[in-house]
Amino acid sequence: MFQYYFLLGLRSLRRNPALTALMVLTLAVGVAASVSTLTILHIMSGNPIPHKSERLFSPLIDNGQPEGYAPGDPPQDDQLSFHDASNLLASKMGERRTAIFGVSKPIVPQRTDLNPFGASGIAATADFFSMFDAPFQYGQGWGEAEDKAGADVIVLNRGLSEKLFGSANPVGQKVNLMNQDFVVVGVLDHFLPVPRYYRIIGGPGAFGGEDEFVIPFQSAIRHQARPSGSLSCSGRVQPGYQGLLDSECTWIAFWFEMKSAGARAELQNWLDAYADSQRKLGRMKRAAPNQLFDVMQWMEHLKVAGNDSRLAALLAFGFLLLCLVNAIGLMLAKFSVRAPEVGVRRALGAARADIFRQFLVETAVVGLAGGLLGLALAFGALALIGQASRELAVVARMDWQMLILTFVMAIAAAMLAGLLPTWRACQVTPALQLKSQ
Repeated sequence: MFQYYFLLGLRSLRRNPALTALMVLTLAVGVAASVSTLTILHIMSGNPIPHKSERLFSPLIDNGQPEGYAPGDPPQDDQLSFHDASNLLASKMGERRTAIFGVSKPIVPQRTDLNPFGASGIAATADFFSMFDAPFQYGQGWGEAEDKAGADVIVLNRGLSEKLFGSANPVGQKVNLMNQDFVVVGVLDHFLPVPRYYRIIGGPGAFGGEDEFVIPFQSAIRHQARPSGSLSCSGRVQPGYQGLLDSECTWIAFWFEMKSAGARAELQNWLDAYADSQRKLGRMKRAAPNQLFDVMQWMEHLKVAGNDSRLAALLAFGFLLLCLVNAIGLMLAKFSVRAPEVGVRRALGAARADIFRQFLVETAVVGLAGGLLGLALAFGALALIGQASRELAVVARMDWQMLILTFVMAIAAAMLAGLLPTWRACQVTPALQLKSQ
């Protein structure tokens, strides 16, 4: 019976084609607007590493000066000082640990047809690659020995590798960075988690491009690489690079990988004990609570999916509701002209439930047509949004979840809009319709 009603619904699209086209277009525009904004919000607030996000933790220790501070005030910064990052690296807590800061330096190519150019990357420890599941096209990361020695090794991203060496495997080649020759040990294959959770502060942002290279943390320190990005200082800072390292300036992101989410309490206890030990040395004068954030909490803390995005989604759903109101009016007009047909069916023995099911399936067919058109409009809208900026291009993309949601939303919206017109159609009195004929 459903198949029969579905075929009737397809035939009904040819009745009053102008009215049908208006209904389909009204639903399509409403669905496209809501799905486009919802897709962007979905990507922005999605879990970038779902299989381990609950056991990756970023610590927050407030090392700011006590002047003007009141309990409950936000911390000086969401990053760590070099002193704290070094101590946390040496702690051996968790399965893995990494400290990260941005490095932007010129590269002098070996190729004579390329002029020197600037490149942006990060300094990190060896655990970075396995902690964040970075995929390799060639080679691999470095090891603990290179970390300790501050070895001059480098991992390139695919784009920088192709720019410098073409399509060849560059492992073993040298890259002149910071006037030093770094040996290539690996090439990353399109490593760009969305959002870019591991270094949101001070870099290209949560939706920026890929890091072009990764060098050892201690190597960057040994070559006195100044951090690129956010740098927050409190108190007096001595001149020179060593003054930066000895200061309370914060500029380093830090992550722990624990064996399980349940190890969070153990890490929190250790972090509290560490802060207490530093207070005895005259640091951590604010005595602020120490915090741990897993991946999703970290993105919420930094408001990656801001209130503007949520407001845009709410406004788009408000527009969809307005489209539904218009669709209800159009369906009332479409179904009202079929009162004689309903009267004849009722006189021949059709129950009101049969009429209700038939008309409801017809509205679902309208919703399916609206969903197909809405999907095309949504793709077009996302393509236009993606052209606005590089950051929006990262999030303005449809995935399979949004594809399914588009059709479900369109059919549900059409059936919701068709409830009143369908109920009105079922109220037709057969005797009055037959007499009027």
